[in-house]
Amino acid sequence: MLMTALMLAFPFSVNARQERFVFTTAWKAQAQFAGYYVAYERGFYREAGLDVEVQHPTLSSSALNRLKSQECDAAMFSLMSAMDFISRGFQLVNIFQDSMNSSNMLISRWDTDPLKMKGKKVAIFNSDPNYLTFIMDRHEQMHYEWVPFTSGINLFLSGAVDATMVVSYNEYYQLMQSGFKLNEESIYRFADHDYNIQETGVYVKREYYQQRRSACEKFAKASRQGWEWAAKHPKETLDIVMKYVRKYNSPTNRVMQKMMLEECLRLQINKDSGKREFRVREDMVQKASRMMKECGLIARPVSYKELMGL
Repeated sequence: MLMTALMLAFPFSVNARQERFVFTTAWKAQAQFAGYYVAYERGFYREAGLDVEVQHPTLSSSALNRLKSQECDAAMFSLMSAMDFISRGFQLVNIFQDSMNSSNMLISRWDTDPLKMKGKKVAIFNSDPNYLTFIMDRHEQMHYEWVPFTSGINLFLSGAVDATMVVSYNEYYQLMQSGFKLNEESIYRFADHDYNIQETGVYVKREYYQQRRSACEKFAKASRQGWEWAAKHPKETLDIVMKYVRKYNSPTNRVMQKMMLEECLRLQINKDSGKREFRVREDMVQKASRMMKECGLIARPVSYKELMGL
């Protein structure tokens, strides 16, 4: 009774014990981050003792800039981006991995195998380096002419380029919704070839990890809970996603977000084990480091131990 009376008298006493943790996603509000939204809305972070704030980057304030300027404690990057940053002296540590496979796809406009389009114009994202695309282009000697774009599919639909890079959980479905006819011959899935490198994970600065490792571990555990709950409750998860979509005015729709959620959950499954593991694969780090070094995309190799703060 005394404890209850104290809690009523001092309602902020419980929150005061929670550790502040600010997390920036990789992009605007969408189902790609469903597990984190769920972990917040279902109280998993709070139960872990964390007061988490989920941020979204903007075109003028990227996740990397926010992490560098200490506007957030953790940020989301692709595995290859993180390795690039580390090789250039910005020391990061992976604390949670939500992707096990590459979502990258190359789609041609003319019902032609993308590997039969040497020298053609290819649209690529300018918001995140296209490491795998550059590596494939060099290995296959495609000599593509790169045309950067920020987002969307209009450049491709207009006929300004012969092919475009997309990710399987986003622009690929945008093309389907636009009515563009897709066939297997015109699609090159990186994960089905020798370029399957897992993608997004959550990273913190090395010094932050050394000082607040417990908070990082709590965030990782609660985030995993969020994703596992999302996999078991897709309808309720979609409701949560749409709450964030509306809050941040993301230009999308429920059908699109349903497809995105399903694909993001599929990408989390390790092809070898058939399980959702939420871990960085050491063999993929070694492979990515080797390919990036061979193509001059990183100045030096980056090891698994370095990436994991070991």
